[in-house]
Amino acid sequence: MSRPPAKRVAESFTTMSELVMPNDTNPQDNLMGGNMLRWMDICCAICAGKHCARPVVTASVDNVAFNSAIRNGEVITLEASVTRAFNTSIEVYVEVFAASMQGTDPRRTHHAYFTFVALNKDNGSPVEVPQLLPLTEIEQQRYEAAMNRRELRLVLAGRMKPENAPRLKELFKN
Repeated sequence: MSRPPAKRVAESFTTMSELVMPNDTNPQDNLMGGNMLRWMDICCAICAGKHCARPVVTASVDNVAFNSAIRNGEVITLEASVTRAFNTSIEVYVEVFAASMQGTDPRRTHHAYFTFVALNKDNGSPVEVPQLLPLTEIEQQRYEAAMNRRELRLVLAGRMKPENAPRLKELFKN
């Protein structure tokens, strides 16, 4: 079976909005982190699933940055895009923006990288995914840096020995 054709980054992008309601908040009236992670995971899963046109499962989440509290009644917008496709896995970058219901006081509040594995619909085994064609300078930067992030994830998960991570070794030399 041959690998699916490559896709452009613009075809591998998802936007999602949510209204923060009282049930989503903690006693300080701020959005609970677990709810934020859930929405980030959903947005990224939709993005990854669209890219490979298959079911996907979350394999890892790294570098979640919680920069700003989000208050009850604010609207959040999540923007996810595939940064790189490997053999059977897909890395997705997500940014979260919050604003009032009227659109005032917008700010970036969170960002993270999620990794998904594409699955065969019949037996649930991993399948090859379409490669990614980055178009803009930022897409190219994220695409190239994805190999470093992948090596770090594999080393931290114990699936790769540090001495077998050439890109990470090169980073620490410089």
